[in-house]
Amino acid sequence: MSRTALVPTTLSAILFWQLIGPAAGAAALDENEPPPAESDKSPQPARRSRAGVVVNQPGVFEGYTLVFPLSSTNTYLIDMQGRVVRTWQSKYMAGQEAYLLENGHLLSAADLGKNEAHFGGASKGGRIQEFTWEGEIVWDFRFHNQTQLRHHAITRMPNGNLLMIVWERKSPQEAIAAGVKPELAGKTDMLVDALIEVEPAGKTGGKVVWEWRMWDHLVQDHDRSKSNFGEVAAHPELLDANFARNAGGGFLDLFAPPAAPKKDDQALAAGERKTTEDEKLDRLKGLGYIGAGGGKKFAGFFPDWTHVNAVAYDARLDQIMLSPREFNEVWILDHSTTTAEAAAHQGGRYGKGGDILYRWGNPRAYRAGTARDQRLFQQHDTQWVPTGLPGTGNMLVFNNGGGRPGGQYSSVDEVVLPVDADGRYSRQPGTRFGPDEPVWTYTAPKPSDLFAMMMSGAQRLPNGNTLISTGFGGTIFEVTPRKEVVWKYIVPLDGQTKRDSMMFLSGPGNPVFRAYRYAPEYPGLANRDLTPGKTIEELQRKEAPTR
Repeated sequence: MSRTALVPTTLSAILFWQLIGPAAGAAALDENEPPPAESDKSPQPARRSRAGVVVNQPGVFEGYTLVFPLSSTNTYLIDMQGRVVRTWQSKYMAGQEAYLLENGHLLSAADLGKNEAHFGGASKGGRIQEFTWEGEIVWDFRFHNQTQLRHHAITRMPNGNLLMIVWERKSPQEAIAAGVKPELAGKTDMLVDALIEVEPAGKTGGKVVWEWRMWDHLVQDHDRSKSNFGEVAAHPELLDANFARNAGGGFLDLFAPPAAPKKDDQALAAGERKTTEDEKLDRLKGLGYIGAGGGKKFAGFFPDWTHVNAVAYDARLDQIMLSPREFNEVWILDHSTTTAEAAAHQGGRYGKGGDILYRWGNPRAYRAGTARDQRLFQQHDTQWVPTGLPGTGNMLVFNNGGGRPGGQYSSVDEVVLPVDADGRYSRQPGTRFGPDEPVWTYTAPKPSDLFAMMMSGAQRLPNGNTLISTGFGGTIFEVTPRKEVVWKYIVPLDGQTKRDSMMFLSGPGNPVFRAYRYAPEYPGLANRDLTPGKTIEELQRKEAPTR
């Protein structure tokens, strides 16, 4: 197995076009600005555009919004006018999750430092930090080794433990041994998702108290000699080992090894080609989506099979919800199991061990439907609506919309889960899990005006409104149940915002993975100094070097 960094010649076509798409970030556009002329094919310098709060109407849910730009080491708490009331500073670039805890502390995912990582993938991760309100670090925890790396989201449980999404490296030989077809096993290691629950200990430590691995719950109908051989359609509780492995598919091929050059490419020297791809990879790191590489022992960036990008926990049901982007599904599984039961097919409160209790969004993944039945398209931020809020117990999801039939556009969907009071999900044998459609959906009046190919999220607010974040668009906005935009905030970047996806590719962008709104009476804000200061854009102008 090669230990050198993988620098793909396919990065440009797959990453900057197929994954991000020409309309990504459209929600960040100023509605009053005309689009660039269709004949203008080249990226233009960023124009000065409105940033900060650009809409603030009656009907908003008043509170404070936590903003953690991926291209910054700062996390901000802002008021409804966009003025900063608290700033936390880290040595490390922001990760893809941050929470204000009830004790007033900030819990934040973060990237590993330079030369720390052993390998990488299409995300940032490896570190979690907890800061006091005043900014003192009280916990700085790293989870990474030669075969595992924490990535994407985290969620804090009522007992203070943390659920974390973890990549595990699997070799092509291990994949074939698990029933993956040899032609789909690839030539490099693959990243496979798992979950760990960590009990914090001391200022830097943590104890793993529970684990779940998707590798323990595979089924395949390719190789009869393997123990997981079976009929895929008869086992919706298991994951098809050969699904979502087609060539040209999203994050699976994102870091594929270089292909043989075409005749037209012969004139391009190998060194020039490598330099070009290194620059493109560095640009994505600069945008905040991929963490920094490691040192001399860094094995490279590897393809990511399922790309789980969200984890949520329901304490009443003791269930976990996951968002595997590449399967275009949501999965729900039992957390009441022991680690041994989580690796098996029996045990726990629901009697199914670590098998899937419920899945929704793409029944083709378990051969119970067709493309017409697909409802999720590269989704993010799947979650239960918390108890006491409008829609309690429903699922809320940012449905990114990449590859959506009828055109690429994003939506926020609310889904009524077919679950009884005991936490058991209904489904007729041989059919797909319901429901057929969401109970509520938000799209832009012109759907294509909201299209975020990557990242993004949504939060249900106590008054029934929904706070929406648009990833690379750098826009956070609030909509009412009647789909009226009553608040809109554009994350500033040196007082400017990039006008469209082609522009932000020409330099740093203003991406946010998601954002959260906290009510003034939230316990974490009690007795805190919330005196508003300057806006982020004013602070940046003050800090900008003079010429």
